[in-house]
Amino acid sequence: MSTAHALLGLLEPAPRHGYDLKRLFDRYFAPDRPLAFGQVYATLGRLERDGRVVVASVDQAEGPERKTYAITGAGERDLDDWLRDPIDPEPHLQATLFTKVTLAVLTGRPVTKLLDAQRHAHLARMRELTTLRRDAALPVALLADYALFHLEADLRWIELTAARADELGRVIPPLIADPATAEVRPTSVETSHA
Repeated sequence: MSTAHALLGLLEPAPRHGYDLKRLFDRYFAPDRPLAFGQVYATLGRLERDGRVVVASVDQAEGPERKTYAITGAGERDLDDWLRDPIDPEPHLQATLFTKVTLAVLTGRPVTKLLDAQRHAHLARMRELTTLRRDAALPVALLADYALFHLEADLRWIELTAARADELGRVIPPLIADPATAEVRPTSVETSHA
């Protein structure tokens, strides 16, 4: 997700303080992974530097000063462009889970153990999202559904790969060091003197 564009969208209806932006961001976009205040203010600083937002006012009643940020015309154009342009379809062919499975095969590790652990992690996350979705407002429920559908697709791939693990081991044999070109690995004694 583009945090910068989310903040621009939250600023479009009205100027807001950083605290309000964080609260709205967490509510609508990241109910289970709140945005850090530092990230909010760092992003606002970059947006201000790039002319996408301006400081509309500074209040200092009690405590530290509170800046109110407003979107600029350039920020509105940037937000329009971002909303109009389709995102690249996912997933990419260089998925981390695929890489882990391939490396497990190449290094002679048991693929099914890796896949079982990943299956359990996916199922646990799906249970968390299902619980979240039950009592959530519609925007959060839709976000949970989006994540659940992606996890379901991952689970289908995990099951297919587990069913083909033996075949995968035959197609991708483990890498074996060539004795003629392999370097001798240093022992723990040798590395401690380095």
